[in-house]
Amino acid sequence: MADSLSSSWGGQSDKPVDSDKPDQPVEPVEPVEPVEPVEPVEPVDADKPVEPVEPVEPVAQDESVAPDESDETDEAVERVVLARDGVKLSCRDWGGPGVDVLLLHGLAGHSGEWDATARALRDAGHRVVTLDQRGHGNSERRPADVSRAAYVADVVAVVTELGLRQPVLMGQSLGGHTALLTAAAHPGLPRALVLVEAGPGGAEPGLQAGIAAWFADWPVPFPTREAAVAYLGGGKRAVGEGWASGLEERGDGLWPRFDADVMVRSLDDNAARAFWDEWAAITCPVLSVLGQGEQGGIIGAEEYAEMARLLPGLRGVSVPGTGHDTHLERPEVLHSLVMGFLE
Repeated sequence: MADSLSSSWGGQSDKPVDSDKPDQPVEPVEPVEPVEPVEPVEPVDADKPVEPVEPVEPVAQDESVAPDESDETDEAVERVVLARDGVKLSCRDWGGPGVDVLLLHGLAGHSGEWDATARALRDAGHRVVTLDQRGHGNSERRPADVSRAAYVADVVAVVTELGLRQPVLMGQSLGGHTALLTAAAHPGLPRALVLVEAGPGGAEPGLQAGIAAWFADWPVPFPTREAAVAYLGGGKRAVGEGWASGLEERGDGLWPRFDADVMVRSLDDNAARAFWDEWAAITCPVLSVLGQGEQGGIIGAEEYAEMARLLPGLRGVSVPGTGHDTHLERPEVLHSLVMGFLE
């Protein structure tokens, strides 16, 4: 997408990399011990720079990850949960008998972004639920409260109402931020965190104004799905498909299922401060999955180094060839990383 905005909390980003900032040199992920019990990990030397990342080994295309459009029997069941303030939250329950997993999308996203991952995790034996966060998708479009605390309370409500037992919280961008804040505020709730392109750092100056301008530039309504895919993908078809699938069809074309001003307000807390104290309070295992800076990844070397210093047991891996939407660009790699982490 030409001139799209790099957002620390939303979806795709085509902003050129700041040459003054180093690329994401994240240590290659080590084989992960089972989540329970957690094996101690050698603390990170705060004075030692993070070593350059080694490319992730190519993962063979997993047919279980790619959705089979001809199979209508594996679709999720929509469930509605009422938040503490009465806001309607729409969830998609994929079923499954094993360890519970709750998937959280990013700013201006929707639960359907996780379809490939949800199917793969469900087929691997996990009970999977995806959530349209407040103000997004099929959930209530204009909630009065879009604070970070409200998003966290929504996670607690979904976990409680749907009977999820110590779920793995997995989120991309703003969804990952919601997950980490939930883990900090409710340390007994999550079994583990998987954070895709998400961290506790503060937003860059002018982020909200830039987000508002970005949305204002969208040529809505999109006349066709193909036009939406081309614009929203920024040259990456998988990203465009993921975003386009969240649009709603009206008589004159395709429109977003969110209001831009609600999205901008959702960043009020992030624009005001960083969340390092909350990050340091996390007690469960964490896997951080990052894109690459030249592709639009938004977690820089300095931020990751501080994340690792404060959480010595942090596992981190950067996926070559992906940017901010790693979950859309390489779902089969993400699935492999998550399964290794949980096993």
